[in-house]
Amino acid sequence: MTAVTPTPQSTAPAFCEGIQYFGEALPGFETHGKAAAIASGKLAIADPTDPTAVFQTLLAADALRYLILQVTASKASGHPGGFASQVEAYAALVMLGYKNIMTEVGHHAPGFYSAMFLDRSLEDMGIQTVQQLRDRFREKHGLLGHLSGFIPGILAPAGPLGQGQHFAMSAALLHRDKLFPFTVGDGGLGEPYIVSAMAHFHTAYPTVTNFLPVLVWNGFSQEHHSMVSTKSNQEMLAYWRGNGFEEVVLIDAKDYDDRNQPGAYVDSTAFSFDQRLKFTQAVLVAVDRAAKSALGGKLTVLIIKQLKGAGVHARGAKSHNLYAQHTLENADVISALKARALSPAAWDIVRTNCERSGGGPASKTVVTESILPLPELGQLPLEEFAIAESKVSTTAMGLLVGAVGQRDRSFVVTNADGNEASGIANINQALRIIHPIEDALYYQAPKGQVYEPLSEDACAGLAAGLALMGGRSLWCSYESFAINGVPIWQTVTQAMAELRRPTPSTITLFTAGALEQGRNGWTHQRPEIEAYFASMMRNGNVFPLFPPDANSIQVCYEWALSTQNKGVVITASKSPLPIRTTFEQSRQALREGAIVLHETPNAGKKVVFAVIGDMTLLPVFEAASQLEAQGLSVRVVSVVNPRRLYRSHDVAWDLCSEPDGEFLDDAKFEAMFGGDALIGVTGGASGTLEPVMLRSSANRDIFAWKRGETTASASDLMAVNGITPEALTKRALALVK
Repeated sequence: MTAVTPTPQSTAPAFCEGIQYFGEALPGFETHGKAAAIASGKLAIADPTDPTAVFQTLLAADALRYLILQVTASKASGHPGGFASQVEAYAALVMLGYKNIMTEVGHHAPGFYSAMFLDRSLEDMGIQTVQQLRDRFREKHGLLGHLSGFIPGILAPAGPLGQGQHFAMSAALLHRDKLFPFTVGDGGLGEPYIVSAMAHFHTAYPTVTNFLPVLVWNGFSQEHHSMVSTKSNQEMLAYWRGNGFEEVVLIDAKDYDDRNQPGAYVDSTAFSFDQRLKFTQAVLVAVDRAAKSALGGKLTVLIIKQLKGAGVHARGAKSHNLYAQHTLENADVISALKARALSPAAWDIVRTNCERSGGGPASKTVVTESILPLPELGQLPLEEFAIAESKVSTTAMGLLVGAVGQRDRSFVVTNADGNEASGIANINQALRIIHPIEDALYYQAPKGQVYEPLSEDACAGLAAGLALMGGRSLWCSYESFAINGVPIWQTVTQAMAELRRPTPSTITLFTAGALEQGRNGWTHQRPEIEAYFASMMRNGNVFPLFPPDANSIQVCYEWALSTQNKGVVITASKSPLPIRTTFEQSRQALREGAIVLHETPNAGKKVVFAVIGDMTLLPVFEAASQLEAQGLSVRVVSVVNPRRLYRSHDVAWDLCSEPDGEFLDDAKFEAMFGGDALIGVTGGASGTLEPVMLRSSANRDIFAWKRGETTASASDLMAVNGITPEALTKRALALVK
């Protein structure tokens, strides 16, 4: 522990306002603290073995630990332990000039905020002092508990485990000349798709190795020992090598321990000062080696092995979270803060190095702080089919997707279950499946643009990550299986809602809906994913689209490509179905939310059908004929863009960084949906019709998906769920009595 001095605040740099404890100068500061190790005008230190660079890297590590604990303890809330166990690695990356750093661990947020404070990025949101850093932590319009797209200098959000590698790989694919390190926690390593996603990516893109997983191997997860805590160093090395990593760089704090700490995981802050310096130098050299390896074409992982909670208020899983008693008056917190306290001059040196690293604050230099230039797409080759022709919607969209990819070679299509199975083989023909084996029969080639891992998480992750990082992409999936990739897509769309820059929307195409999968049974009939998107509509930037035909889907995709910072979900059948709309009608439906497809000219009692989807229109039109035969007037409305049908105050659109406040007004809503009875019909989740049911005052009901079953046809499956012409007719008659 350094001696703590009552240094007057007036002698410290202004940004130190709010620091409660200052320490005396560490041994050697008079020699190695004369000037910043990153010289003026330089991006990084010159030599990772230089004693001054090593000394100042240790200062940066202690500064991070101090800030993490003081900031979290100021609210008795947050997660200091995980980040604290790897601060030497983070500090080394910064001292070596690398700023495009991400994380797979949302609980590392206090560490990233501390780093963004030290390099002055947070000044962009008015945080200039430690006191302001404390005040704004975990507060509205401040530094929320987990990373988001709102924080200057932060490249990607982090909440659920297992997502960070997608962002790092996406960024690496778009920016081949930069390094994208990302921290992976012990607990996160238990999510198997982290390593499998990287393995597939490396097979598809063997030359794109400029992303660097940094495994924080500290022996513990959130509340107990981690599942990989029993592995030996050799077993851990073998694990990564067995998963295709050519270079595995492991630095173990125990090799430098001179305090005889028990167990495989030790705390470097307990070492003698000389050994702390030796460990810090070893980390600097290891990080430099790993970074150069990754940038040099080798799939590389850096592993730092150190006890969780090193240098903060507790050790092991007990360091993970702060509880109500962990205030700034708590004895354990006070002791840890005093142990890590730096002198005012040391704080000044740390700030200077962090600011100079990489050419300036992360908020000015990292790739996500500027708009990625993309080629213009020009006029897409839309083909307007004649009314009543039968066409496959997905195939019509596939032609446009191929054109996008040919005009934008950074554009990537992802699909886990195969494009051919979704009626979009034309995408593969135009763009080729990425595969090391070139085979014309299967439309595959090493430099293709169709990414096909057998994992919806990997598909959604790369596609959404590319959009977040500024590129164009399309995630295609069977509707039934896409739910496995929704968590990361949801994370990205939420981040886009608060992003500080415009970026292409993340677009999906979900095909092979439940109604088409009769013979496959309930395993392929899972339209509950539509309930996710129904609830996400209120977020403000999520637009589920349900084109009724092959004309409409082309217009929907054209519109989606023109949008920014949104999540656009296109759901359509892969079966040939009749054309019901013109391009102009489809564009009107996108603007107003829906379009009238049919209306009886007589003036009898009126039944209105509000229909989500394309196949569901078949029984509705049959029911309309039956009702008209009995003298009723019928209006069939195709709900294409239900988000437009909410009322303005239902949706948080005004909180979005690229706000879209267009909603159908009451008069037009009444003209479209007003009648004596209203029946909503969907082959998926009923929630997609909430905007209509919320605003209607007519007698009304909903016919929606209930459950799956093995059937011979779509009509049989609709019958299982009560969606038949007879049932619709019967209910309509009852409602208009």
